[in-house]
Amino acid sequence: MLLRGRARRVREAHAGTGDDPLDAAQERRVRAVLALGGVPQADLPDGVQQVRLRLLERAASGREAPRDVSAWAAVVASNLAMDWHRAKRRQERLGERLAALRQPAHPSGEDTSVLSVAVAQGLDELPDAQRQVVVLRFYADLPVRSIAEQLGVPEGTVKSRLHTAVRALRARLHEDEVV
Repeated sequence: MLLRGRARRVREAHAGTGDDPLDAAQERRVRAVLALGGVPQADLPDGVQQVRLRLLERAASGREAPRDVSAWAAVVASNLAMDWHRAKRRQERLGERLAALRQPAHPSGEDTSVLSVAVAQGLDELPDAQRQVVVLRFYADLPVRSIAEQLGVPEGTVKSRLHTAVRALRARLHEDEVV
């Protein structure tokens, strides 16, 4: 989909070089951030490759490597997830204009826990900026200071977005009688 073209070029360019800019732990974190950001399982490898590409492009342009590659990669993955959602929304709006109104597809399968499904649906309903800080804070396990630095916003903004998002998620879970 959105991520595949450039990701394929990165794989081809780095095939056999053994010079991976992400270690295994960083790759797992990127996959987790993408998955929790709503990117489908089938697109996760392409998303990881996109993060690698961004890191390689940064190095090729002569810019200094990020101080914390893991945090930087998590933020890039979060941004990719937001881009994926935006592209998905554009496609849905176009489909709605071309055809009769249809219900958005809900992911099924692996999440059997009612709480997991409710949290995932609650995350989907959050505004992009709030979803991003929740995923970075609670799923990528980044401290508020790192999130603020990586996003280029004040710590107070991150805290405010977290507070508002958590309050909305809590209300959603109580409304759905999950907790």
